[in-house]
Amino acid sequence: MSSIHDLTTWEPLLRLVRDAHAERLAVPGGHFTGQIGLGGFTLPASQPRPAPGRALQVTDMQDQFTAVERVQAALRAGGMDNVSYVVETAPDGRTRLHVIDPGPAVEYGITSPFVGSLVLVEGAVPEPWRRLPEPVPGAVPAPSADPALLERTLRERLPDAIGATEEELSEAEARLGVALPEELKALYRVTHARWQDWSGDHAARERVSDAVGCELFPLDGLYIADARSRPAPWRFAATDAAVTAPDAAVQGLVGSPGWIAFGDNGGGDRLAVDLTPGPAGHTGQVVVIDHEQTIGAGLRADSLTRMVLDRPSGWHRDPDGDVPPVVAGVNIGEPGGVAAAARPELEVLRVGGWQGTPVGLAPLAGLPRLRTLTADAGTLADPLEIARLTALEYLSLAPEDWRALLDANAVPRNLLAAGIELRGEQPPLPVLDLADELLALWNRPLITRTVL
Repeated sequence: MSSIHDLTTWEPLLRLVRDAHAERLAVPGGHFTGQIGLGGFTLPASQPRPAPGRALQVTDMQDQFTAVERVQAALRAGGMDNVSYVVETAPDGRTRLHVIDPGPAVEYGITSPFVGSLVLVEGAVPEPWRRLPEPVPGAVPAPSADPALLERTLRERLPDAIGATEEELSEAEARLGVALPEELKALYRVTHARWQDWSGDHAARERVSDAVGCELFPLDGLYIADARSRPAPWRFAATDAAVTAPDAAVQGLVGSPGWIAFGDNGGGDRLAVDLTPGPAGHTGQVVVIDHEQTIGAGLRADSLTRMVLDRPSGWHRDPDGDVPPVVAGVNIGEPGGVAAAARPELEVLRVGGWQGTPVGLAPLAGLPRLRTLTADAGTLADPLEIARLTALEYLSLAPEDWRALLDANAVPRNLLAAGIELRGEQPPLPVLDLADELLALWNRPLITRTVL
C-alpha cells in the first residue's frame, strides 16, 4: 500500500489537474488547491461533458474517481481522515505537489487552503460550550407529571413488552451519574426497548414507538446530552451565544448535565428529559434538541406523561424576548457602526462590508464580555486597537491585519483560538506560513507540508 507521501499515490490525480489546467500551470506561480477526505473530495479538474441527449454517467468520471480512491486508500492505511494539497508551478517550470497535514492544532476549513480555525490551547472550546445551566430555585415537576398514570397507560398499550428490573434501572443511574426521574423509570419499567426483546420483529418496535411517541432508545442507550455531545468547529461556535430569556421554559444551552436523551423523533432530533429547566419551565419536561442547531432546545411537553398521553406533534422554541443583543454585525459605512453595537452585554462582533471607511475599535475597549471579534479585510482602521479588547478568546482577521499584530508583537495572548479571514482567491502557501507563525506563539504543533 502506497503512502500518502508517495508520488505514486498522487500521480493519477496530478495528471488530471495538469491536463485540465495546462495553460494556467504553464505560468510560474499558477496553482490549484484541493482536499480529499474519506467522505468526499474537491478536485480542480474539468467535469466531462456527456454525449448529446445523454445524462452524465459514473463511467464518464471514472478517471477522477480512480485517482481519488487511490489517495483515500492511502488515507485509510495511514489512519487519516483528510488531506489537503496544492499543485503549483515552481519558478524553474517544474510542477510541485504540496501534501498538507494540518495536524492536531488546526481544524479543517471549507475554503482554500482548507485551514480552519487554529486551536491555540489544547482542548479549548468556546464559551457557550463551557456554559453550565443556571440554578432555578423552586423548579418543580409539572402538574401533568404522573408516573403511575404513565406506567398504566403504557402497559395498556404494550401488554407484551418486557420491562427493566430495579437493578437494571440502578445500573443505568450509576452509568449516567444522575438519578433518573420517576417518569422515565416508569417508562422503562414497562419496556427495555431492546432489539433482542423483539426478536427481530420490526412491527414490535413500531408499536413501542407509537405507544411512546418517539423512537425510544434502549435503557443502556440513554446518554447525557451535555455540551460534549454537540461539537461544533470554532469558526462557527465562537460566533454563537447562549442566551436564556427571563421567561424561557428551556435554558439556551449547548447541552446540559440535566438533559437525559431517551429518544429520537425520526428526523435526527433528540428528545430529552430536562432536569435543568428555564425560569418558566418544569423539572422533567421533555425537550427536543434540534440536530440543525448548535445551541438551545425546544419544548415538546411539560412532562413525559403529557407527551405520551396527548401526543404533541411538534415543539416550540422560546423567543429571546427583551434580552439585549449579545451578537452584533457591523458593516463599514453603516450609521452608528461599532459605537451602536458596544454595550456591556456584547459577546460577539462581526465587522464586514465591501465599501466605506474602515472602523475604529475604541468604543469596544474594556467591554467585559466581548470574547469574539471577526473582521474582513480592509474593515479595521487600526488593528493595533485590538490590544484594548481584553476579554477576547477568539479573533479572526485578514492576513494583513494579522501581519500588523505579529510585527508589533501585539497578538493577544489570552486567545484560545484564531481564524484567518480570506477574501477571494489568494496564494495558499503564505496563508499556511502565517498560520504556522501564530501556532508557534503558543508552541502548538505546526502544519506539516511535504513537497513532491
